[in-house]
Amino acid sequence: MAALAYNLGKREINHYFSVRSAKTLALGAVVLLAACHLASRRYRGNDSCEYLLSSGRFLGEKVWQPHSCMMHKYKISEAKNCLVDKHVAFIGDSRIRQLFYSFVKIINPQFKEEGNKDSATKPHVIVAGAATWSIKIHNGSNEALSQYKMNITSIAPLLEKLAKTSDVYWVLQDPVYEDLLSENRKMITNEKIDAYNEAAVSILNSSTRNSKSNVKMFSVSKLIAQETIMESLDGLHLPESSRETSAMILMNVYCNKILKPIDGSCCQPRPPLTLIQKLAACFFTFSIIGYIIFYIIHRNPHRKNKPCSDLESGEEKKNIINISLSPLEILLQSFCKLGLIMAYFYMCDRANLFMKENKFYTHSSFFIPIIYILVLGVFYNENTKETKVLNREQTDEWKGWMQLVILIYHISGASTFLPVYMHVRVLVAAYLFQTGYGHFSYFWIKGDFGIHRVCQVLFRLNFLVVVLCIVMDRPYQFYYFVPLVTVWFMVIYVTLALWPQIIQKKANGNCFWHLGLLLKLAFLLLCICFLAYSQGAFEKIFSLWPLSKCFELKGNVYEWWFRWRLDRYVVFHGMLFAFIYLTLQKRQVLSEGKGEPLFSNKISNFLLFISVVSFLTYSIWASSCKNKAECNELHPSVSVVQILAFILIRNIPGYARSVYSSFFAWFGRISLELFICQYHIWLAADTRGILVLIPGNPMLNIIVSTFIFVCVAHEISQITNDLAQIFIPKDNSSLLKRLACIAVFFCGLLILSSIQDKSRH
Repeated sequence: MAALAYNLGKREINHYFSVRSAKTLALGAVVLLAACHLASRRYRGNDSCEYLLSSGRFLGEKVWQPHSCMMHKYKISEAKNCLVDKHVAFIGDSRIRQLFYSFVKIINPQFKEEGNKDSATKPHVIVAGAATWSIKIHNGSNEALSQYKMNITSIAPLLEKLAKTSDVYWVLQDPVYEDLLSENRKMITNEKIDAYNEAAVSILNSSTRNSKSNVKMFSVSKLIAQETIMESLDGLHLPESSRETSAMILMNVYCNKILKPIDGSCCQPRPPLTLIQKLAACFFTFSIIGYIIFYIIHRNPHRKNKPCSDLESGEEKKNIINISLSPLEILLQSFCKLGLIMAYFYMCDRANLFMKENKFYTHSSFFIPIIYILVLGVFYNENTKETKVLNREQTDEWKGWMQLVILIYHISGASTFLPVYMHVRVLVAAYLFQTGYGHFSYFWIKGDFGIHRVCQVLFRLNFLVVVLCIVMDRPYQFYYFVPLVTVWFMVIYVTLALWPQIIQKKANGNCFWHLGLLLKLAFLLLCICFLAYSQGAFEKIFSLWPLSKCFELKGNVYEWWFRWRLDRYVVFHGMLFAFIYLTLQKRQVLSEGKGEPLFSNKISNFLLFISVVSFLTYSIWASSCKNKAECNELHPSVSVVQILAFILIRNIPGYARSVYSSFFAWFGRISLELFICQYHIWLAADTRGILVLIPGNPMLNIIVSTFIFVCVAHEISQITNDLAQIFIPKDNSSLLKRLACIAVFFCGLLILSSIQDKSRH
């Protein structure tokens, strides 16, 4: 699917409608899949609790995956918070007693299995089940089964009555491993257990004539036991890990609707729409209606094409063709498309229409896709238009392969494997390094400190995230990378724009100005060190209103401080590298001709050797780290080693600088959209799980969801570019008017958000 997306994108210039057709196909797939899931929910029911209680499969050996939803792993504090002042009763034989012990140990791992049995308080939850003891003491006779049916029939009305005020679960009997059963248990056969289960289900489900029984069948333990009963010590009782899984399922059934964990989609109702979300829905609805009316009235088959500019770099993108429309039509068309896309976002991650599943890491699920995309990247290569260090095509390539690796890292759940986690941390640092390098180079060479440039970059970085904050009801800091690069862009701008403004043109031939710039950078480094080691000062700054509305997460700015601190030096390193490189380039120390090594042969070979050794040394260190805390503490200081090593390896040989992977570069041009969109329409539950559009076929599901995901990211990139031309005009007077309107909009948004937060509390 990655290769298909690239091939479609590569034919944009001459065959624009091929890209358009791909997006139309993606739209058709979304409509068809939404219709199928809607019909399925109407036919099978919309209660994910039923799926949690009755179906699922094992991912690996011990990770249980319910059908269609995600199961949260409850911590001790969460379990206590949910069950405070609650009473849970377990009624049954020895297997129910073991389930009770496993349930209690979620709350208190030190609990001793003493077998306390009595409680006079009316329970909030009742977990009942029995059969094996009856089979044993009656030697598996048919009379015992008849008596069991009579007993179930007599207690069914009582259970139904209790179920009106309490949650009542009837646990179906797990299978046994007959070969391991002792002689006095040989009569407990799976055939007998099936008969007893069938009797219980039939009687309890028919206990109410006119409506569905309120007594819920806990049949999922049977499926768990079928996979694990061979590990039983006596053939009757399940291994501890299986009992823990069943206990965690019970905890999810009861507590998910109370605590509403993000990664526990089972048994959770759709969250109610906030006032801001309702207003956004109205806005997009009117935009769609307005565009349809406008299109019908002003249809004009004679349209001209014009080039679209790259908003982040300020350079003309010659490979993107955009239809020339009036500003009003561009505005209506863009918001119409965006409204449809946001509806898809909401359906995927808020409306509970599509299914979600937990991640499960295996080495093959991460490394095989990595090898696949690397082969594709090498296969699709072209000559660069220029051979300078970190030229535009090369940086696009760099962003592209890093973004694809990060996507695979996220969907495979590879963060649990420490060596992979540390290398991906370097990739995130490399993005920030490019932020420092790119923006410093622009300001140093062009000296453009105007408000138009600042607004261009801020709009390009933040537009999609602001829309998602509104539509998905998420804080700005949730999309942590965008606040990170936004703040660092402003830091770079302020550092270079403040008096004295030092640019390349002014500094040529005068070392004094170079010294002045180095002093500016040194002062920036001091500020970074102060904030990194003074958490109190950092939190005071970002806890001030309205900054607190942007940088708080769960009521504090600790997460923002942690994220900022984790890569605190790498932007500075990018700026310093840009200064050194551009100075050497201006003094003609470097040989950047096609096919030429960057330095003399001796120096080039020496630097290549040092770079390869440094690169491998970092990888060995990252793979030998004992824990994340230890690695994260050293990461800010050492990540630049691997980044610089990669840059030198990629750029010292002339032949390496002369080619680039057009495959990776294509993805690099939409890397920001790919990174943000993955949160809701490729992953699920705010990145904790995986979106399931096609259940039962993981490979086909990932192909279809990836195709739609890439098409959406590409379309959002074009929408952002189109809207930027309207909202960020080059004329300063018009721009100031737009900024005033945007400021009013954000003030209103902050006020509404504050009111909304107060109503929640």
